[in-house]
Amino acid sequence: MKICFITGSRADYGLLSSLMKIVKKEKNFNFQLIVTGSHLSKEHGHTYKEIIKDKFKVNFFVNIGIGKKDKPLNICNSVSEVVKKISKNLDILKPDLIVLLGDRYEIFASSIAAYILQIPICHIHGGELTRGSIDDSFRHSITKMSNIHLVATKSYAKRIKQLGENPKNIFVVGGFGVDLIKRTKLLNKQKLEKNLGLKFKKKNILVTYHPETIKGSNPKKDFSEILKAIKSFKDVYFIFTKVNADANGLIINKMIDNFVKKNKSRCSSFISMGQLNYLSTIQIVDGVLGNSSSGVMEVPTFKKATINVGLRQTDRIKGQSVINIDANSLQITKTLKKIFSKNFNKSLITAKNPYGNGGASKESLRIFKNLKKIKYKQKKFFDIKY
Repeated sequence: MKICFITGSRADYGLLSSLMKIVKKEKNFNFQLIVTGSHLSKEHGHTYKEIIKDKFKVNFFVNIGIGKKDKPLNICNSVSEVVKKISKNLDILKPDLIVLLGDRYEIFASSIAAYILQIPICHIHGGELTRGSIDDSFRHSITKMSNIHLVATKSYAKRIKQLGENPKNIFVVGGFGVDLIKRTKLLNKQKLEKNLGLKFKKKNILVTYHPETIKGSNPKKDFSEILKAIKSFKDVYFIFTKVNADANGLIINKMIDNFVKKNKSRCSSFISMGQLNYLSTIQIVDGVLGNSSSGVMEVPTFKKATINVGLRQTDRIKGQSVINIDANSLQITKTLKKIFSKNFNKSLITAKNPYGNGGASKESLRIFKNLKKIKYKQKKFFDIKY
């Protein structure tokens, strides 16, 4: 059975990598891989190198022009490039199943190519809701083109049923980010400092913020509020990770560069830290500030605080360690002070991650084995019985 994985960013690769590794080892599977999106962008850290470092054989690298331009029209052009180029790759590889994760536009475009070519799709992390970006519609569209659904929670499975998908093809396996954490041997503080070229202070915060992409949003203004709050914490070390390939993301990256340049003694920034460094950093810092999905879905496993700013992750299921606030410097300042308090840190001891305790990759492999060689069938809409 030929199983083709398509990855378009450091984010989906981080979640997919554990499953990719065990599928690659399985004798009854023919592992295939297509790498595209921001992986091939210098501005986003050429993260394809991490895939090579992990010893995966890449069948095709698909450059779609992500880089110095990040306006909506540029993204439209990138979507058309994915459909045009990846459809040719899939026609050569002829996989029995394509595995896609998440909700980004390059993954959406990949699903269009596979759907038209009538290749079955397995979609991971469907059924979720966000509000501050255009990704919701991409995610639900991928769900409607997919045949197999591997979801993180029962609530998300219920939503996929609501979208008219076959209940027999929906499997609750837990969060793939949690699975990655459980399967990774994290670095100690000394080794991590050497890798990153920095020295942690007594108090440390990881900042990972992506622009909201819905109409009417103002990423520059919102991120300015975060920087305004950060400026007042002279005794805290702030580590910035730069943005994904989203519209207006380069504005945020430039703001990070300027801020770090003026505050070198208490700030560092990284285009891409890599999975191991990123997870090891979460283990050491006091909390995560921003609006990344990792703050909602992975950070709670470490029993660390997440300050979730703005609308981007609104409507995702969240644990008690996640604090939702507006992009307002006074709220951010107040909340940063809160997460450094002894009382709040005591409350984290009993905090649980609603995305499970790991095992998603192993359960997904079991599901793949039971599929055997699946054939494309015309999809039927399953109405909810009221």
